[in-house]
Amino acid sequence: MLYDLRYDAGDLAEAAREARRPRPRPVRRAVAVHSLPRHRWDKTVAHRAAEQERRARQLLRKRVGTVLGLVNTPDGVLDLAAAESVDVPPARHRHSGVWMA
Repeated sequence: MLYDLRYDAGDLAEAAREARRPRPRPVRRAVAVHSLPRHRWDKTVAHRAAEQERRARQLLRKRVGTVLGLVNTPDGVLDLAAAESVDVPPARHRHSGVWMA
């Protein structure tokens, strides 16, 4: 428990009447913690980051598969113009998922 030493207006007035220094009273501090995701090795952040990373890998696989399907023609000739039509974002690193969770 944490205590602060504080003066009350009544303590100050009483000390002035008695011509002495005021005596501080201990006041207990109250702190409300609403959420602390990494407190006591909570795995929620790690699970969220792993989920985001898994989704990013699935999306990357899907888009690369689309590119391969468009580029690889049955004749064996590569259609490079088709590769430009599909947007493949860069793979996301787990670090981003951990800090944004």
